[in-house]
Amino acid sequence: MKKNIIAFISLLALTVAVWTGVAYAGQNQAYAEEVQDYGFQVSCHSAYLTDFATGAELYAMNADSKHEIASMVKIMTATLVFEAIDEGKLNYDDKITVSEYAQSMGGSQMFLDAHEQYTVDDLLKGVIVASANDAAVALAETISGSSEGFVAEMNAKATELGMQNTKFANPTGLPSESEQYSTARDVNVMTRELMKHPDYYDYAKIWTEDFTHPSGRVTTLTNTNKMIRSYQGCMGGKTGYTASAKFCVSACAERNGVRTVATVIGADDGKVRFAEACKLFNYAFANYKNQTVCKAGEKIEKSVAVEKSRIKTITPVAATDASILVKQGDEVKVEYELPENIKAPVGKGDVIGRIKITYKDKDYFFDLVSENDIPKATIWDIIKDMAGKW
Repeated sequence: MKKNIIAFISLLALTVAVWTGVAYAGQNQAYAEEVQDYGFQVSCHSAYLTDFATGAELYAMNADSKHEIASMVKIMTATLVFEAIDEGKLNYDDKITVSEYAQSMGGSQMFLDAHEQYTVDDLLKGVIVASANDAAVALAETISGSSEGFVAEMNAKATELGMQNTKFANPTGLPSESEQYSTARDVNVMTRELMKHPDYYDYAKIWTEDFTHPSGRVTTLTNTNKMIRSYQGCMGGKTGYTASAKFCVSACAERNGVRTVATVIGADDGKVRFAEACKLFNYAFANYKNQTVCKAGEKIEKSVAVEKSRIKTITPVAATDASILVKQGDEVKVEYELPENIKAPVGKGDVIGRIKITYKDKDYFFDLVSENDIPKATIWDIIKDMAGKW
């Protein structure tokens, strides 16, 4: 009987081992199929690499897999702060009184004093440079009245940006009883959104700074994004770490006109997350070039007829750089989508048409606008025109 039991257990163990090996092999095969076009693998839970300007995908691994993202949540927090400043709801020199709740935040901090006043500029610096949880909550309470109200705005902004697999529970990324998650793709989206704000880079480039509190106490703020110093071309980024999220980073780098955003979630340690992000950047810089069809303010080769104006034709200009990243050796198709004619008046900057760049069966559109004001014809213009025809 004892021999039969031992034999049964051995058989069961062998069966589990075989099935585990099959499953593991299947996972490895799927993983290999997912990255085989890239020629390399990234060691983390998920990763995503894009063209900064268009969001075009350059690399993807488990890009839509939901995962905790720790302090990378603050990418959205900072985005909403910059939006509030752009909308005139906040100013950089506005003073904020820190609540006891904000001061009580654990984890990364700038060690704010409760009931003391700090400027928006001070707190933004704490969030972007040192990933300060206390500063994030102080800003959230100022903008929305409460941390909970701010979280509602964070989730609304995520929906607006098309971040379909993201849910925020707080403005810090600290572990929460409520469910909180995102994906490499969604984090990449909000990283690019944050980095549309030019003032962001004034903070992101700071490596270390001694910050003096109103009381005179000094806290040294050190950038959590080590790539600012160690990787040529790194323009900024946000790190994150908790035991459950592991090590994360989403950053931007540019070389020779190639500007990309790399997102890494769930690396085993801090050095690995940076190494894998650098690997993604290196892949982009080695394999892609910036294909510019038309620079901002540059006229295209086609014109549009203008009705009801003494100015008979208009040659539109590109509103922004019409450019995308393409693989070395690849070609793009360019088309101009323009009306046969337009009616005056036309204002400077009014959209007239668009440039369509097609690459790998995907279309990218860039606005064409009027370079100048085109007034409607006056009665005297009409008389002169009629006289000229006579």
